[in-house]
Amino acid sequence: MRPRHWAKLTSASALAIMMGCLPLRAETPIQVDATLGVPLPEQPELKLLDSEHPASSPAAIAHSGAASEPEIVTGTVSAGSRLRDPAKLDATAPADVEDEPVTLDIPAIEMPVTDPALVPASKTVEPTPPPAPQTGPLQSVEPLVPPPEMPQVVITVPPGLEFAAAVAEHLQDAVAVPRLSERERNEIIAAYQANENKPFWIDGKGWNEAGKRIAAQLGRASEDGLRPTDYPLPVFEASDKAKLAEADIRLSALAVLYARDARGGRIDPRRLSKLITPTLYLPSATEVLSELAGATDAGAVLAAYNPPHEGYQRLKAKLAEMREHLDDTPLVRIPAGPPLKLGMRDERVPLVRARLGLGPSEDQVFDRSTSLALADFQKKAGLPANGILSERTLAALGKPAAARGEEDIVAQMERWRWLPPDLGTDHIMVNVPEMRVRVIRSGKVVHEARTIIGKPESATPIFSHKMDHVIVNPSWYVPPSILKKEFLPGLAADPDYAAKRGYVVTRTKGGGISVRQPPGERNALGWIKFMFPNEHAVYLHDTPNRRLFAGERRALSHGCVRVENPFALADQVLGPEWTHERLKRLIGSGERRINLPQPLPIHLVYNTIVVGADGRITRFDDVYGFHRLVRQALEQHG
Repeated sequence: MRPRHWAKLTSASALAIMMGCLPLRAETPIQVDATLGVPLPEQPELKLLDSEHPASSPAAIAHSGAASEPEIVTGTVSAGSRLRDPAKLDATAPADVEDEPVTLDIPAIEMPVTDPALVPASKTVEPTPPPAPQTGPLQSVEPLVPPPEMPQVVITVPPGLEFAAAVAEHLQDAVAVPRLSERERNEIIAAYQANENKPFWIDGKGWNEAGKRIAAQLGRASEDGLRPTDYPLPVFEASDKAKLAEADIRLSALAVLYARDARGGRIDPRRLSKLITPTLYLPSATEVLSELAGATDAGAVLAAYNPPHEGYQRLKAKLAEMREHLDDTPLVRIPAGPPLKLGMRDERVPLVRARLGLGPSEDQVFDRSTSLALADFQKKAGLPANGILSERTLAALGKPAAARGEEDIVAQMERWRWLPPDLGTDHIMVNVPEMRVRVIRSGKVVHEARTIIGKPESATPIFSHKMDHVIVNPSWYVPPSILKKEFLPGLAADPDYAAKRGYVVTRTKGGGISVRQPPGERNALGWIKFMFPNEHAVYLHDTPNRRLFAGERRALSHGCVRVENPFALADQVLGPEWTHERLKRLIGSGERRINLPQPLPIHLVYNTIVVGADGRITRFDDVYGFHRLVRQALEQHG
């Protein structure tokens, strides 16, 4: 068959097939993919029931050709689509876009009856009432049982907590008070942190009662010889929480500084001289704040850091008395110039004589009477009493007598701060400038005697300790200073220098020598010595040169304190077991140590100004210049 004839035959067959399928395409349109031009797979037929012809009616059964039992229909229907009879669809007609509601008739699913055996015995099954038909918009349902009333919650803020943030913010800056060490500042900060940064001394309106009492005591600092300008009270507005918090911190720092100053912390006595070595009892910042915060009267607690001793209290009363009677008499102004010594001529000499109360004079010679009067003035002013008009003496002449007296009192009060707060119910007091020793029991002097003190070049040190034993028939070991100055040059000149004087020379392991004076009548320590081991190796002892006690100027020893009647002192410190007679029977029988019944505090002090019970002032010579050193240190501090 020719190819052309075969093609015509094939085309005619295809056309006949297409014409035969046309009625079917009218009933079920074939969907074709628009992109590929390929017919899509035939979707399963969805049978829906007409709401006007229920599934149980003969018309519905006849239409579907199904059995009399209804059929459950499933499928997906898009909202708004209206189903039509497939037989009436026109494949060529345009799709009807009008939306019509669709009603599905889906039979209810019957649930099995609940088995009573599966219901717990404690519960009774009650039928659930059918919900009431909703006839209007949703409304709120009132609860059958009203909820219980909730208790009212009241939050109470702890006192001072509202300042905590401000306190924490200003702690570092407000605590930076001059002369407070880093350790003390850190202790104050730690005290606030332990208190949750709540203030100690303020409330919402300003100072609380404790703060007022502390501030008042700081304002009275001058009564105890302290400077109020060292403790400037902070200024604040009650409405400013930041300023209130800062003021609280600053008051704490000032209270700590005051307490330390009251206990002797203004100047370091060891810097004045290596022979002034008291043990200062300075309180810590933690101690001060804890005592003040827990006190009924914080001001009284702060004031109690000043010395409680009677000698100090008398000085304080005398200071107040002097300030009540200030001398307003105009002073003679003496111009500055070169130092004036005995025999010199100067036009300022008449002014110096007038200032010293020697009367008017036209003579310009600095004579002996002027020099002696000036030396007396220098002694009272705590200056070297050399009778020379120096620059320092000229400055002292320019101050009123009352002002000089105040400075002396304040300097003496400062030295009382170096003593322990508790001297001991029973104790020994050696006043070095007075050259006198006293035994005090329960506040009363039961024994006193003259003493010999160290020479200015070998001064007696100032400190406190405890006497614990006595040695009868002591040996004296020559101290290194005397050995170097006296014995070594003597031995170099004469090998028998020590033996001729009754001393025993021995070689030490280090290659040096030791010189000892055995017990005896000529022993430098006499028959008895009173021991309180200390860093200076000084003690109280007897002396073979008892005639020296008759003199007024008794700064004659190498540093130790010689006692005029040592056995009477021994009676007081050893107790009734060791009587005067029993001790004397031991003399010459060899060295013997006797322990005290209990250690006895001993205080070597430097009191150049003493106020008696009658209010009178007694002054003693500033033999070592320690009083002058304290005055100068306080002036520099100011």
